[in-house]
Amino acid sequence: MDAERRLAANLSDRSRRGFLGFTGAAVALAFTTGLADPWTREAPLARSADYPFQLGVASGDPLTDSVVLWTRLAPKPLEPLGGMPYTRSKVEWEIAEDEGFTRRVRHGSAWATPELGHSVHVEARGLKPGHEYFYRFRAGGEVSPVGRTKTAPVRSDLLKLAFASCASWPDGFYTAYRHLAAENPDVIFHLGDYIYEYGILANGGRRNVPVPDQFRVQCDTLDRFRIQYGLYKSDPDLQAAHQAAPWIVTWDDHEVLDNYAANVGPGGNVSEQDFLVIRANAYRAYWENLPLRLPQLPQGPDTRLFRRFTFGDLAQFNVLDARQYRSDQVCGDGQQIDCAERLDPSRTMLGDEQEKWLLDGLGRSRARWNVMAQQMAMSQLDFDAGTPQRLSMDLWDGYRAARDRVFQGITEREVRNPVVLTGDIHYNLAGELKANFDDPNSETIGIELVGTSISSGGNGNPATGLPPGGRDPVNPHIRFSSYTRGYVTCEVTPGQWRTDYRVVPYIDKPGAPVETKATFTTLDGRPGLNVGA
Repeated sequence: MDAERRLAANLSDRSRRGFLGFTGAAVALAFTTGLADPWTREAPLARSADYPFQLGVASGDPLTDSVVLWTRLAPKPLEPLGGMPYTRSKVEWEIAEDEGFTRRVRHGSAWATPELGHSVHVEARGLKPGHEYFYRFRAGGEVSPVGRTKTAPVRSDLLKLAFASCASWPDGFYTAYRHLAAENPDVIFHLGDYIYEYGILANGGRRNVPVPDQFRVQCDTLDRFRIQYGLYKSDPDLQAAHQAAPWIVTWDDHEVLDNYAANVGPGGNVSEQDFLVIRANAYRAYWENLPLRLPQLPQGPDTRLFRRFTFGDLAQFNVLDARQYRSDQVCGDGQQIDCAERLDPSRTMLGDEQEKWLLDGLGRSRARWNVMAQQMAMSQLDFDAGTPQRLSMDLWDGYRAARDRVFQGITEREVRNPVVLTGDIHYNLAGELKANFDDPNSETIGIELVGTSISSGGNGNPATGLPPGGRDPVNPHIRFSSYTRGYVTCEVTPGQWRTDYRVVPYIDKPGAPVETKATFTTLDGRPGLNVGA
């Protein structure tokens, strides 16, 4: 790839593409709340051939008094601008206490601009804490689907959450998202690999749904990333999950390039200059297509995605970015034996600023449960029963000093009930975080819950894994594993954290049922995993 060609392609007309500018974002987020038009009384019009809400609606990043409302105008989602003309379009919005919109509490309008892919990110403010709301949009006389959202509480004795990750569209159907939507959670965490950057075969892979020629090549330009999101977000099951509850999101690697680290592309196959252009395009498309606030809008190839959410004194969630600031993988990206470089104390997974932010926040927290929502397995995972250990350099095992600093910080600050939520590896795992993973008798300082993929990896194999409550002979801190597809739900109270691993038997065709593969509880003040409710 020629760097100058890529830069020219992306930056040749900044006024048209808004690559590094913020003007479009400021306009898109501007709104009023004094509209006289009481459109809540209108019956929704029949959808036209140019229905602009083909990608549905979403909400996210709930605070006690506000939430982000999202949509993106795209009558033809598989075209770079979604089939929209290169002009701004007015979008009206409203939020109400009931699904019929008879008790409207806020409304206004925003501009959807071509510079931001005609996406709209409305920060609906002045809402009640811990309250359920319904919202929708209107543009060009047509009305969007209705979404459900919920603000964070000031005080809470019960929180129902779900988390998911890794949803490769060509690998299979998003049946798990449909079941997740039916769970009616208070909040959904997505822990990365929302899309995959790879080109897609003409037959759409396992879905056997033809896709146009422009999908054959891997994502690199802003337009190519935009149509990838258009394809993924056209899925009705994904749309249902977004409509069901507010999402809190973070990315992993496939939103940009497989196994990337900071300013380095995978395997050194892409120059740093080329890679930063790709990363800028990827980060911009990610923000355009997810319910994120203005502070997360990228500045070129950089953005601050790590952030914190508090649900009363019950739970605090530290949402981490373990890609943008990490040291490059050593000894190759995959599983390695005897890689001494991984022990280098200068290596970082989170970067100095984020690591300090995390530990300072954990130290100040007064929440009963203190959660890190992040990407890669934090528990040690030895992939070889023999000696020496065989560890993955892409996981926290490849950054042992960084993990030790986090664990030591948790211990020194006497952080209450640490919980780690993880995605990435397409496997369900339940593990206990040990002060020293090489000593099974060392102190348990918290738990890690690893969710499998929504679809990545295909159907999986239900016969593979460790039954609930077992102990992996190589990794005795692992108490359960399962190579199936699905998601994880958690019910959090002051006294316990309950986890249900929800799985589907297949994804190569739609309509799979869902079941609970394993249930664990963790009691307040007693780190560890107990089988059953």
